[in-house]
Amino acid sequence: MQASIQKISAQKGFSLIEALVAFLVLSVGMLGIASMQTMAIRAGETATWRSVAVVKAEEIMERIRTNKTVLSSYISATGDAGTNHGCDDLTGTITTCTPVQLAEYDVFQWKQGLVEALPPDAVNTNGSIVVVLPAVPGQGVSTVTVTVNWREPRQNRDGSATNQTYSATANICGGITC
Repeated sequence: MQASIQKISAQKGFSLIEALVAFLVLSVGMLGIASMQTMAIRAGETATWRSVAVVKAEEIMERIRTNKTVLSSYISATGDAGTNHGCDDLTGTITTCTPVQLAEYDVFQWKQGLVEALPPDAVNTNGSIVVVLPAVPGQGVSTVTVTVNWREPRQNRDGSATNQTYSATANICGGITC
């Protein structure tokens, strides 16, 4: 009888409690990994939207540089529908628009592109252009600031949406004397 007691106490292995504790530790680790993956996906989405905002800000800056003789027109351009002025060439006919009309059309196309490229909350997706002109119009360097605002499609923990802003500033020569 004593020999059978020694055999039972000599057995080694996992008990049910040890297996449950190991499973609990593994489960907590897996939940942590899933949480980190979710945060990485959200950060990736934010980085994507910010990259789009950077590209769109540079796009309008290049349009302004191309049409720099009418920098003040970019201040008053609203970008509302109907500001085509025949500046696009969708019909295949050659049309000519003035530099002021081109500025209005540039802002119109830029704002349409913002709504299409950024998250689908068109109410809060917008951009603004601020131009600080030199003392003598047409001479010297103008400071142009482009701001892009958008709302992230996901919500914060408190239920509010995440508003984002990107601003870019450039000095653009408005005349020959730069």
